Parts: sequence; structure tokens; C-alpha cells
Amino acid sequence: MSTFQPVRGMRDILAEDAQVLNYVIAKARETAGLYGFKEVITPVVEPFELLSLKSGDEIRQRMFIFDDLGGRKVSLRPEFTASIARLVTTALRNEPKPFRVFSVGSVYRYDEPQRGRYREFWQANFELMGSSNPEADAEIILLANSLLKTAGLEGYAIKLGHVGVLKGIMSQEGIDDKTQNAILQKMDKKEYEAALALVASEKCRNVIHGLIELNGTSPFDTVQKMQKQVQDYEKATASVENLAAILKLVVESECEIQAVDPAFARGLEYYTGMIFELYVPQLEIALGGGGRYDRLIEAFGGEPTPAVGMAAGLDRIALAMQVQEIQLKTPQQKRVAVISIKDEQKGEALKIAQMLRHSGIWVEFEVMGRKMTKALEDADKRRVHYAVIIGERELKESKVVVKDLAKRTQTQVEIARLAEKIKS
Repeated sequence: MSTFQPVRGMRDILAEDAQVLNYVIAKARETAGLYGFKEVITPVVEPFELLSLKSGDEIRQRMFIFDDLGGRKVSLRPEFTASIARLVTTALRNEPKPFRVFSVGSVYRYDEPQRGRYREFWQANFELMGSSNPEADAEIILLANSLLKTAGLEGYAIKLGHVGVLKGIMSQEGIDDKTQNAILQKMDKKEYEAALALVASEKCRNVIHGLIELNGTSPFDTVQKMQKQVQDYEKATASVENLAAILKLVVESECEIQAVDPAFARGLEYYTGMIFELYVPQLEIALGGGGRYDRLIEAFGGEPTPAVGMAAGLDRIALAMQVQEIQLKTPQQKRVAVISIKDEQKGEALKIAQMLRHSGIWVEFEVMGRKMTKALEDADKRRVHYAVIIGERELKESKVVVKDLAKRTQTQVEIARLAEKIKS
């Protein structure tokens, strides 16, 4: 008889991996709170029109799309930003600006499965809406840096760019939005020759090629060279100046930017300004990224609202932590097995187990009907710290036997002091 397996690209997250993922989720929530972001929960299923409006062809082609029983075309969310934009145009439209909104959950894309890339994966999403100032961009970058730092990652790098530079050049050359998006999609995949082949103007091709080839000795040196490269393009020049202002704020805040990439592009169409991604040397995939999108809310029917945000790939951060062998910084929880010697004491044993649980102690109650020796062996295999043994003779004195499974010692403890004894 065949056994069922998870759908390709989906996976079961077992206890050890789930512990790491939940740790990263907790760190994302902690970081959100430190930066003043309030959590909202949005549906996993959204109207296809909403999710596809500004996602870009790359994302649209990988969405899980289906008709619901009412005949409506819907999709599993491929990311969070469209849902947050919907909220801003409806439930949050009268809230004072800026909005600082945090979301966490699973998202879905029909990608080719590989290490660190799944069709169902977990993201933490941070959106700061209402400000067009460089300090808002800097805040998002600093938040991303804080998240990786608090997760304990080492040697991570932040790559910074500005999609407004390329868009400014192409707009001044009269390239339409559809072609611009196609060029940026190819540049995102590092398909530079194919991208340049879509540019009709020789001057424009040369300027973009110059950006692709540009190398600086430092992020600030790269920005200076970018200014010279785009000096004939007004909007591109303004974008480089904006990038310089953001970079200055971030570096002055003692957050290191490892690289400025003049030809950097990301897969979503809605970006209008600063963009960035996060990496560790052990993995080739980005751990997260984001950028500025000043026209998305308006596209969804809301008031013109400048915005900047980022998404952190929680599975990927968890994977990076495991690759770097980072130990979770969580308080060591004492785990206890409660075992009754005879059936007659099971009710009292359950009562004691509940008492310990109410005191915040993790308890595994023996439910398999094992003999004492086997029950203790099982508790040892499960890495339980203490076995609390309930016997008739000890109960008459309001006591139990506590066995330290690591030290192989045991002692009698009064039931009234049992929780205190285990905690200490």
C-alpha cells in the first residue's frame, strides 16, 4: 500500500526545525515591537486581481490560482504587501500616519524547489507607510539589520540599490512602463545582455551597461561614480542623491552596508526607489529584502501614500542559523515525566502533573502503561530532566520520589514543595 507524501514544494516541519522557525518568528515579533510596528493578520486567500495588480510577471506566473465555489478567481498570497495595501485603503484609511504594520505567516509561490526555496514558506513583513523621507528608508534597513543580529547570525551582508536610477534613465529615454518592467525583470535575474537588447537607444544602453560594470572601492565611492554615470539624466541623478542620503543615515547609525549595486533590480514591479537584500556567505539565496513603493496604495484606489517595507524569509533565516550552528538563546525549560507505580495512584499522579503544569513546568505524563523501568528508559531517551515517581508509601507522607535522570540520583520531596524544588 502506498503512503502519502507532502505535495511537491511543501514540507513537514518537524519538532527540531519547528523550534528554530518559531524562535525566528518570535525574534521578528520582538523586532517589530522595538520599532513600533503593530501586528495585523490578513487572509491567506485573496482576490486574484488584488494580488496580481502590481506583482510583476515573475510572481504572477508562480501564483497558486483557483476558482472558489462561488466562481470567483482567487489565489494563495505570494507575499504580504498587496494585502496590507488593501487594508490601508479600507480599514486603516483614517488612521494617523505613518502606519507601521507587521505581519507574519505562510506565503505561496510555484517555484522550483531547492535548498532554502519552497512553494510554501514563511515570511515576516514590515511596512512603514506615510513618509517619503530618507529616514523612513533608513529605519527599514536598520530594522532588517536588527532582526538578523538578534537572531544571532554572523557575517551577514546588506546589498543596497535604487530602482529609481534605472527607471529615471529609461523614462527620460521614452521607454514605456511595460518594457521597463521587462528590462528590470531580466536584470533581476542577471540576464544583462537580454535586458540591454530591449533598449533601443545606444546612449541609454551605454549608460546602463556602464552601471552594470561600475565598481567602487566602498559604498560611498560607488555612489559618487553613479552620479557621474547618470549626470545627463535628471530623475536618475535625483535618485542617486536620495540613495546617498539613505546610505549616510544608515552608516551614521552604525549599521554597515557591504555593497551598493548600481544595476540592482528586484522581481516586484511596484518598487520606485531604494531597494535592498540580505545575505550570508553560506547561502546563495537572499534571506530577505525590500524597498520603497510610493505608488502602490494609489494603484489600489487609496490616497497617494509613500511607503517602504521589507520581507524577511523566516525559513531562510532559520536555515542560515542551522548552517552557522547558532544555539537558540532560550531559557532552559525543565521537563518532567510523571510516572505512577500502580494504577491506584494514577488519579493522584494526574493531579500532581496538573499542579506542576500550572506552575509553568513542562510535564509528560506516562500514558503507555509501561512498567517503571521502561518508563524511565523512555523518559531518558526523550531528554527529560526529572522523573516524578508516584508511589503508595510516599503518598501517605504527602511526598513523591524525584529522580534526576542526568545525575542518576533520587530523593524524596514533599508535594507542596515539588514545583519549587524542580525549578531550583
